[in-house]
Amino acid sequence: MLSFRLSALVIGLAWLALSGSPARSEEKIVQLSVRPGVTEDLLVTPAPGVPVASVILFSGSPGLLFVRDGAGQIRRLDNGLAELYVKNFLIRTRHSFAAAGFLVISVDAPSDHRAGVDEFRSTAEHAQDISAVIAYARQNAAVPVWLIGTSMGTISAANAAARLKTGGPDGLVLTSSMTTPTKRSQPINVLVDVGAITVPTLFVHNKEDNCVAASFGGVAALMEHFKQTPRKELIVVSGGTAPQVQSCEPMSRHGYLGIEDEVVGDIARWIKAGK
Repeated sequence: MLSFRLSALVIGLAWLALSGSPARSEEKIVQLSVRPGVTEDLLVTPAPGVPVASVILFSGSPGLLFVRDGAGQIRRLDNGLAELYVKNFLIRTRHSFAAAGFLVISVDAPSDHRAGVDEFRSTAEHAQDISAVIAYARQNAAVPVWLIGTSMGTISAANAAARLKTGGPDGLVLTSSMTTPTKRSQPINVLVDVGAITVPTLFVHNKEDNCVAASFGGVAALMEHFKQTPRKELIVVSGGTAPQVQSCEPMSRHGYLGIEDEVVGDIARWIKAGK
């Protein structure tokens, strides 16, 4: 039986928002004990009313959410708010997901992987950590729980969906999926037994994504490995604001720069249609 505890109940309570995002949602930082001696920090963004589902967000490389000082403590901005690695597509749109009716939980790296989780994403321990996050979500809202990953975060989300035979998610969303082998990364299906995934799975990809590790041309082949999903679909988008960074960075086509609202809306509708 899975057990976890809420450490110190709530570490912090703050108002956080991005410029231009929907009405601000009251957010709280929560810490879970996920393995002996290991904690997981979460940023919880509530829906404005009763949520229709919970979504757990996994950012891309290196999988960090909170900016920390040399002692490992969450750094605070001048206004006292927690400092975040906020450029990632999912983190910068978390308020949009909340406004769409979801309880949103953004996941940080666990305390034993403060430098990043890229080498940890496909492990059984990582899935165990996420099972505690899923349990926390269900404790707070009796609604379906979906995992949403982007870029390298798709490995974390798929790994949990594949490994958790009990207490796993109700659905999976993979955006800008890892599709192509490179010197520093592998496609999702190489690292994760995606054939074991038995929950509805949505793929979202920008056909103009120029990130070599997440080529649009590899999406169809990747989807073929998801053989047991009862509902499977690919949503293709295009366009956006001209990127000012390298093609695999979040403020680019890879991170849906300039079309965030369109992508969040597509994901929200797909989840709600099957909830």
